[in-house]
This record gives sequence, structure tokens and C-alpha cells, in this order.
Amino acid sequence: MQILVTGGAGFIGSHTCVALIEAGYSVIIIDNLSNSNYKTIKNIIKISGTNIIFYKIDITNENSLEKVFNKHKIEAVIHFAGHKAVKESIQHPLKYYNNNVLGTINLLNKCLEYKVNKFVFSSSATVYGDNQSPLREDMKLSPTTNPYGESKVMVERILDDTVKSNPSLSVSLLRYFNPIGAHESGLIGEQPKDIPNNIFPYITQVASGKLNKLKIFGNDYPTKDGTGVRDYIHVMDLAEGHVAALNNLSKGIHIYNLGTGKGTSVLELVNYFKETNDIDIPYEIVERRAGDLAIVYSDVSKAKREIGWKAQRNIVSMCVDSWRFENNK
Repeated sequence: MQILVTGGAGFIGSHTCVALIEAGYSVIIIDNLSNSNYKTIKNIIKISGTNIIFYKIDITNENSLEKVFNKHKIEAVIHFAGHKAVKESIQHPLKYYNNNVLGTINLLNKCLEYKVNKFVFSSSATVYGDNQSPLREDMKLSPTTNPYGESKVMVERILDDTVKSNPSLSVSLLRYFNPIGAHESGLIGEQPKDIPNNIFPYITQVASGKLNKLKIFGNDYPTKDGTGVRDYIHVMDLAEGHVAALNNLSKGIHIYNLGTGKGTSVLELVNYFKETNDIDIPYEIVERRAGDLAIVYSDVSKAKREIGWKAQRNIVSMCVDSWRFENNK
């Protein structure tokens, strides 16, 4: 079964490709490498021992997509390709709507044209806006505070409308929480091209001396230590969640949270990393970021009940695997 993975050279996409191959699927990757690199493709091949078909193309280019769909018998799509930096989305909203929304529309058009009826979408917990945790899939979506979040909401609605008009489609919307960690081989992990937007590559780059200190945004939240609480999930658990969603796809639209169901504060995360890897992480407390919530964590009971998936790895594994990857670059 050939699975098209868009954004398959990225952080979550690359780990999902490994999980798909381990589950017996054949993988075709398309990625424009705007926030990833070809070395990741080589390392997926090294980990899996399997050759991979790769196209360096952009999903906003319909002609390029046409060539891929025409050449291969694609049976399902897992869609990761998208810009994901909140701050950048505020500065360049059209870039985000063009890539994240229009790109998805292009992809869906090809799926309909070539009768590819299985579609798994990489969404985000950001679509919940300021709903109170634990966040459940049946909650009404709140307005988000940035174009990145709005682009995810828009795509979810587009997929919902498309399924209503095309009853043969089977779609899963996977709402992620905070993926961290890396593959246990140390060959693939999160490697942003600029200063990291996410906390964990920031921590590992401080640990390695590439950055001087970690910035913690606010210590006056109503939490046990004043820092924000998030639901951190190992990226390989997340990858295996995609395989579970694909394996259990049925007609209609299905929504699942992929998280651990537990909250960990930023300071707790830093201390776990320090203790696990026996290394200091200098940090400073700075002002809160606009729009950041105090506590965000998931209710994951639906995923366990319907697709048989539950996160297996703990915070210690996330810390060990991330540091191994940082040292292996």
C-alpha cells in the first residue's frame, strides 16, 4: 500500500515515515525542504533499510502534484506539509494562508480526481483556542489568536465540507499537543533552520552551547511553579498515532487528540532534562507571550477507545532521545 506523505522530511513527518515502513507500508515523500533537508531522507532510509521515493516539490504547485498522482498508485495521503511558526504567521499571514490552506485544497483536488479516499491531516491543539483543559474533541472550537491557528481551523472545516459532499472519503483529523523527543537511533529529530520556535530544540541547543540560555516566558501563571503547563508527547508515539489512525480509517470524518493526557510545566521539563542528561540549562524568566495559556493538556480517551492508540513513552525517554540526536548532528 503506497502512502503519500507531504512534508515527510520534517520533524513529525520523518518519524511517521519510519513508523509507516515498520508497519509494512510503502512511502512516497514530497517536501519542498523549506524547513528540512535531504539528509533526513537519507537517514529515514538508513533507519528503515528501505528505499524511499522522494520528490522535492511544493504542494501549492498543482502541476507538480499532478505528476506524482499520475505516476503512482497512491492509496492514502498523510498531510504534514505546512508552515507552523506562530510569530511568523502574524508577520506574514498571506504566506500561511497560501501554503497551509491553498496547498491543502490543491492536494484534496488531486485526491478526488484520482480517487484517493483515505486522508489523514496533521492538525493542532491550537484549534481549541482558549477552551479549558482537559481538551476534548467534541468541544466547540474557539477563535485562535494567530493566522497559523486559523489556517488549521480553516483546513479542518474544508475537510469536513469535502467529506459531506464526497461520502466515499475517509478522513482523520489529528490534533497534536507538544511533540518532543527524537528517534532512538539519534539519526532524525527536530532541527529548525533558525532560532527554534519550540521549546525542546531550544533546550538542546542551550545544552550544547549553541545558544547561551533558555528564555522561559512567564513565571506568574496559576500553576504549581508559575510556568506554563503543556502536554508533551514523544514524537514516535505521535508517529505511531498516525499509523493507528490510518489502520482504523472508516468513511466519514474522525477527530482524535494525540497527547499523553498529562500536563508538565516548563520548569519541570527543564529539570527533567538537566537530571536525566546531567547537564545544566541556564535560563531566564522573561515576560509572557501574548496569547499563551496557563494550562493546556488533552483528553486522549477517544483515541484509545476508537483506534487503540495510547502514548507509551515518558518524559525521561523524550529527554534522552532528544539529547542523543543533538549530539549526533
